[in-house]
Amino acid sequence: MQNSEVFILAIESSCDDTAAAVLHNDKVLSNVVANQLIHAQYGGVVPELASRAHQQNIVPVIDAALRKANISKEQLSAIAFTQGPGLMGSLLVGSSFAKSMALALNIPLISVNHMHAHILAHFIDEEGFDKPNFPFLALTISGGHTQIVQVNNFFDMTIIGETTDDAVGEAFDKSAKILGLPYPGGPLVDKHAQLGNTKAFAFTKPKVPGLNFSFSGLKTAILYFVQKKKLENPDFISENMDDICASIQYTIVEILMDKLKLAVKETGIKQIAIGGGVSANSGIRKAIKDAEQKYSWKTYVPKFEYTTDNAAMIGIVGYQKFLSQQFETAAVVSKARIQF
Repeated sequence: MQNSEVFILAIESSCDDTAAAVLHNDKVLSNVVANQLIHAQYGGVVPELASRAHQQNIVPVIDAALRKANISKEQLSAIAFTQGPGLMGSLLVGSSFAKSMALALNIPLISVNHMHAHILAHFIDEEGFDKPNFPFLALTISGGHTQIVQVNNFFDMTIIGETTDDAVGEAFDKSAKILGLPYPGGPLVDKHAQLGNTKAFAFTKPKVPGLNFSFSGLKTAILYFVQKKKLENPDFISENMDDICASIQYTIVEILMDKLKLAVKETGIKQIAIGGGVSANSGIRKAIKDAEQKYSWKTYVPKFEYTTDNAAMIGIVGYQKFLSQQFETAAVVSKARIQF
């Protein structure tokens, strides 16, 4: 189904960001995100507070997205929303609004897998950014996921490697917590790492067979390392913060790259795309770009605003599903865990 005037309103509410975007075909007209600052004081996302904040934010965020896109709701072709995975209370706010609005406007409703959206964000028409050709390998890295996915087309994806325990984003955030950095700590580790020596301290990389990952052992090793050093010198963290962060980040990046190199060797696919919140990390972005030169890969790094949770990535999946008429009824249910 081809239509030159497809306008998709997309809603993303899987965790603690309320987001809405409007796409004209594969081009983003607006991409609005309301962050929830309340969670910082608790050191992590509180699900009940997140769902309440979504209820407060969703109407103004959607209104802002429509106004910024300079279109009326009557011009919309369909509404796409995040079905899962995510926090159930948060997902329900987005899905309930999407269902109601689609019903009121009598337009199609489209459900989107949040993790598919992180991968397909690369197909947003953005000046200066190339779109990958099929097949390609996607490294999806976030607070809840670490996956290597073989992407054969828009709706044919297979996970060929994933974490057996913790996600890479959690490894960054827990390391930051051990070092006394505030939540969310991952970006702060990255900030300090850029000023430090990556070889200052050595951390053992976990030995996991095949293409799977494990980060729980690394987190424990970092904890014991810091505790031991603080017994020797109470000011160890403050005196070595940049070097500690650089060494942690270097180890995590090496773990990711080792598995990615193995995936390329096993599949023969040399097109690599990264996605998910942790793909905003400067160390990972540099390693991917360095690998492009070293191994003759073709790599795709998304625009920064499409890495963290946003509705534009939901919208691009919505657009592809609209073209193939993959619509839902109001009976569709949100899922905290969803089949990939």
